[in-house]
Amino acid sequence: MSYAGDVSPTEAWELLENDENTVLVDCRTTAEWNFVGVPDLEVLGKRTIFIEWTTFPSGTPNGQFVEQLREAGIADDSRVLFICRSGHRSIGAAEAATAAGISQSYNVRDGFEGGLDENDHRGGTGWRAANLPWRQS
Repeated sequence: MSYAGDVSPTEAWELLENDENTVLVDCRTTAEWNFVGVPDLEVLGKRTIFIEWTTFPSGTPNGQFVEQLREAGIADDSRVLFICRSGHRSIGAAEAATAAGISQSYNVRDGFEGGLDENDHRGGTGWRAANLPWRQS
């Protein structure tokens, strides 16, 4: 594994709640943030950091991803939890951050909405299904 590991949405919440230096990076696209919803960390006195891993609408990789992490204040010793829709793009984000020296880079397994079920629907797993705080943008 080329990143620190996977955590469940509930484990991610516990890390965010119990460690002031843990941050959540939502690496979905602006369209997903605007139309699907976003994790809400307000009750923890924190904010989600929003940096696209792939750009919308082209789907091309964000060539400034690591630079934007740094601009957001993420240092090598930060614990960073990356979340996407289903927990796949966030693996790539965690790998890129690890390669850039941010060794405590984690993937939030099942992401915000989870993978597709037998009916090709999302929502049975992930951040929202775990009833963690979220809001519409």
